[in-house]
Amino acid sequence: MAWIKGWKRRFWQGSTDHRGVPGAPGRVVTLVADPESVCWGVVYGLCGGRAESVIDQLDFRERGGYRRLSVQAFFPNGASVEALSYFASQDNENYLGPAPLREIARQVRDAQGPSGGNPEYVRELAEAMRTIGVQDDHLFELDELLSEHRAVNTISRGL
Repeated sequence: MAWIKGWKRRFWQGSTDHRGVPGAPGRVVTLVADPESVCWGVVYGLCGGRAESVIDQLDFRERGGYRRLSVQAFFPNGASVEALSYFASQDNENYLGPAPLREIARQVRDAQGPSGGNPEYVRELAEAMRTIGVQDDHLFELDELLSEHRAVNTISRGL
């Protein structure tokens, strides 16, 4: 578990290749610059011989508008390391930008792509952040809105 300074996680990037399709994009996270914020996550180490192939795979996975970003990641024990992250800037064709959270939830709820349903992406990310003890209000509020919708649908189907 580690954090980076000056960034926050937001569902402002469209996904037409993983969690949505062209014409019906899903929403996935990107890092948004904010000098007052910190963004928590996980840092993975790469073994020397595999680093290039892993980065090639990440570049392919993050091809839908993301750019590599070198960041200083800080650990709770006070250590830090230069790390690689990805962010989607406003000038890429899939960037959707800010929207009211309920609107984001509606879009996520209905999106499906080659990598699966968009709600699954949100739920798994929220679960991962809870597991490592991270508080992310934007993510957790979106997950809650989607959970409420799942509960209403379950009740309405009589399950």
